[in-house]
Amino acid sequence: MNRKYPSIQDVARLAGVSTATVSRTLSRPELVTEATRSAVHIAIEAAGYKLSPALHSLQRRTTGGVVALVPNLSNPFFCKVLDGITSVLSPSGYALLVADTTTQGCSTANGLAGYIEQGRADGLILLDGSLDPALFSTGSTARMALPLVQVGEWIEGLSAPRVSSDNREGTGIAVRHLARLGHRRIGHVTGPAGNVLTDARKRGLKDALAALDLPCRKEWMFDGDFSFAAGVRAARAWTDLSDRPTGMVFANDEMACSFVSELRRAGFSVPGDVSVIGFDDIDLGTHLSPALTTLRQPRAELGAHAARTLLELMAKGSGAGCAALDLVLPVELILRESTSAPPFA
Repeated sequence: MNRKYPSIQDVARLAGVSTATVSRTLSRPELVTEATRSAVHIAIEAAGYKLSPALHSLQRRTTGGVVALVPNLSNPFFCKVLDGITSVLSPSGYALLVADTTTQGCSTANGLAGYIEQGRADGLILLDGSLDPALFSTGSTARMALPLVQVGEWIEGLSAPRVSSDNREGTGIAVRHLARLGHRRIGHVTGPAGNVLTDARKRGLKDALAALDLPCRKEWMFDGDFSFAAGVRAARAWTDLSDRPTGMVFANDEMACSFVSELRRAGFSVPGDVSVIGFDDIDLGTHLSPALTTLRQPRAELGAHAARTLLELMAKGSGAGCAALDLVLPVELILRESTSAPPFA
């Protein structure tokens, strides 16, 4: 059976505009209103309409490429964020080019400028909050005045739209869940020092502990870096304590998963000896034994919102008027098997 592919007429019908308006939106977006641009792009996504990248680039006199700057492509967190970005960019005729900032020399102005020039980018999506903000200043040759959106992580002081999860509230939710189960000794494994997510999640945890009049002891706060190795180190440090926390909140799932695995190798029980809550909801957590209770970030939605915002900026030709955008999406507690009442409760 022949498959019927969506047409420009389908897009026009869904958007409630004429086919001429759809064409104008794609070729000369500056001539239509922001509301019309938004309606057309939403209709393109809904219809699954595919615009030829070559035609799109020719019409708009653009390259048809968007560069995503990712801090660590081996981190499974980013997969669904990139999927969300692609789900919006592809129907609009843009290809996503991904650069790992830790391995591809994007941490310097020359490195970033070279990658962008090679990739011929029309816009940037930033997922790495550790980069120097000077790389993206208005006069920077690296940025080359490209529209920029931050997603997940962000650079403090950088005037650019950002889309993120409610990191502070997330760890607060975790603390309150453990407290409801009866836990009074709650610890935390942080992300890397100086990271905006580390700071927000640690602050949320401390605020929640204070609100519940629960102790926040230095020896129950373990330094991490979002890696599996950090979870192993935290597990070994936890076993060395004489007065161990009965509940642990992690700044990400990778560390939580390796913490659980290391404790089981050492003969401890999760959640029998300690309850564990992660952050992110990566696929690995569902296959862990016990399955990991975690805070789910809406990763695909984060990427999709960032891509839509970038399309709006590129349609305007700059980031003017959108720098103040700060969209925060809620996180969700996903209850699985790694939390229960504390021992001897």
